[in-house]
Amino acid sequence: MHSGKGKLLSEINVTPFIDVMLVLLIIFMVTAPMMTHGVKVDTPETTHERMDMDPKAIIISIDSSERVFVNNYQLDVSEVRERLPVILDVKQTGEVYLKADKSLSYGLVMNVMAQIREAGIEKIGMVTDPAPLPAQRLK
Repeated sequence: MHSGKGKLLSEINVTPFIDVMLVLLIIFMVTAPMMTHGVKVDTPETTHERMDMDPKAIIISIDSSERVFVNNYQLDVSEVRERLPVILDVKQTGEVYLKADKSLSYGLVMNVMAQIREAGIEKIGMVTDPAPLPAQRLK
């Protein structure tokens, strides 16, 4: 393009670029919540109050099929001691949370806890669901 005095016009039209970026932003905003998923574990209910948990916390889950997950990374029960230091920096990890399905045997859960300790993690928090409050009696 030439301007009225014979010079070239060197401006870039950014409108198509902004349109594409806005469309991509909308797509990512819609799909991002769908991409997060967790491990389905039916935890036991207790009568304690709900505690706040760090959203960046390391959660080790054991599902009803006896599969162990470190966040979303799957392990076999026998591999926890050897593979946990490879997945996590156990020296930097102060505490992990253990979330076990209530249908599992006590021995299996204790075995996984022992392997977590042997891997070098000393603090293990147990995750449970708060029990529903008993219904108030009507007088």
